[in-house]
Amino acid sequence: MTNAMNEQEELVLGTIKDHPFISQEELAEMLGMSRSSLANILASLIKKEYVFGKAYVLNETAPITCIGGANIDRKFYAQSKITAETSNPVRSSRSVGGVARNIAENLGRLGEEVTFISAAGTDSEWDEIYELSSPFMNLEHVAKLEHASTGSYTAVLDQNGDLNIALADMEVFDQITPELLIKNSTILRKAKCIVVDLNCPSETIDFLCYFTSKNNIPLVIIPVSSPKMSRLPKSLNAVTWLIVNKDETETFLNISINDEKDWELSIKKWMELGVKNIIVTNGAKGVMVGREDGEIRYYPAIDTPNVVDVTGAGDSFCSAVIFSWLQKKDTDFIIKSGLVNSHKTIMSNYTVRQELSQKQFMLDMEEI
Repeated sequence: MTNAMNEQEELVLGTIKDHPFISQEELAEMLGMSRSSLANILASLIKKEYVFGKAYVLNETAPITCIGGANIDRKFYAQSKITAETSNPVRSSRSVGGVARNIAENLGRLGEEVTFISAAGTDSEWDEIYELSSPFMNLEHVAKLEHASTGSYTAVLDQNGDLNIALADMEVFDQITPELLIKNSTILRKAKCIVVDLNCPSETIDFLCYFTSKNNIPLVIIPVSSPKMSRLPKSLNAVTWLIVNKDETETFLNISINDEKDWELSIKKWMELGVKNIIVTNGAKGVMVGREDGEIRYYPAIDTPNVVDVTGAGDSFCSAVIFSWLQKKDTDFIIKSGLVNSHKTIMSNYTVRQELSQKQFMLDMEEI
């Protein structure tokens, strides 16, 4: 640190530590100071490098930074056979989603400090996402765009629960540009790990590969769907972890995975492209993992007879893998933790299970 603090600066800094996402107005009220006095103290703390910028990110922190989609998920369940060109009776549900946002919430619930970067509209959908997400992550670096719509995914399911049609309005995520990330480069440099989903444009993924290599920051890439695999760079030397499913792997590598031998071969092909650690998931058949020491291992899925909702299972798997890896656990623990968190999520009604905490997670690991 460059300079010692005075008593008032110590008081302000201590309050920010206890309330890291507090607004300047709330901070002034809490400390019984005028806004102008507080502004002078904050300016001094920023100059002395005790905090960074208006979000008051403490210089001592190293958050996980998640970058990518945050959207509203709507599901419409048809009550009878769907008939085209007329009104169909449905029941509906609504929740917040987005791959990077879901991962950020899981990690926040597990006790990690998380910063989330995305793009959104200035609409009621963003207000809803903010309200439900802000307890678990710092949302100060989400770009709010006046004439854009917050991301949304709408699914219509037939009377058997099968998808009839889905509508995705994800155009706003094209605004998660390298320029947006450069604006937030101070935050990115502080990250102990950067997690990005493929809702981001390909040039943003390229930029993050360059940035993380240059700054020696672990990079985790999580695809979103097979069509978005084209956003993945051809060289993956910067990627610390890539977690993909069977379909995404077949699309990108232009292969078919029909048996365990094909599955293992896909791991080798991914590693030849430079990925340090790779997981290829295959639903109820389990997962195959390749580590940077060259070891390849298969893990069966945990049997889940009472499936409630599979939404968010992949995101909860990825979150627990990242969490356990950052805690320097061994491969068996890392993969088992992903399988356990996914298994528990499938048995809940929520995309991110509401009872998740670090304590609950350790109890779940002991139980299974």
